[in-house]
Amino acid sequence: MDRDTIINLYNQHLRIELIEPDSLMERTDSVIRKVSLTTEPGFISYSKMDETSADRVIEEQIAYYKNLKQQFEWKVFDYDQPLDLIERLRKKGFTLEESEALMISDLTETNQLLPTPILPEVRNIMTEQEIWEIIKLEDEVWNHNHQDLGERLIRDFNDSSANLSLYGAFVDGKLVSAAWMYLHEGTPFSSLWGGSTLADYRKKGFYSSLLAIRAREAVECGYPLLTVDASSMSKPILEKHGFRCYGYSTPCMSPKFE
Repeated sequence: MDRDTIINLYNQHLRIELIEPDSLMERTDSVIRKVSLTTEPGFISYSKMDETSADRVIEEQIAYYKNLKQQFEWKVFDYDQPLDLIERLRKKGFTLEESEALMISDLTETNQLLPTPILPEVRNIMTEQEIWEIIKLEDEVWNHNHQDLGERLIRDFNDSSANLSLYGAFVDGKLVSAAWMYLHEGTPFSSLWGGSTLADYRKKGFYSSLLAIRAREAVECGYPLLTVDASSMSKPILEKHGFRCYGYSTPCMSPKFE
């Protein structure tokens, strides 16, 4: 598929139509927003604005979430309009996080990812205790607290409708690398998350094995498109396995509303 087709599918299925667990979706003429039903922030996944309406729409969303006393993330893609949206959000007090590459692999094409060998240390995560081992690993790799992530994964692990699959690499009984995937029902997409590996166990093939095992599951379940929000560290590895970069997104976090 060409770039425009892929981007249009991604926008429609994952930014406009996707209903997140534990959130209330709301549509306005200008945005698709999610109100969190947990302690996690709200989320604006899609916006449709121009230079004349952008500031007004931004102020409306700030006022809306402020009334809820709910911090929210506005995820901006580099093809969103107006092109200076990120700068407008920054001027309104939003904190800009590191940009991520939108990487997508079309598994219906000749793909070097599917035949990638899967190391014997890689297996399914099967218990809540092992999920908390993932969170301990994430805390160590990224040096900050992932309690909210753990609670979300536990909720989705126990909710079959979330279509969550979790995998880990275990060396001598120790979790050294972990990743997970959501199969987005009613869409052609599955999304890949995690992929963190402890420093002493990098460059041993665990990341590639975790990619391959999830890609095989996606194909078996009828999901031809894999998507990843990739860090600068992950992007070249994904490219090596046939992923293509379709743009960049920047998470913009609103101030906290007390």
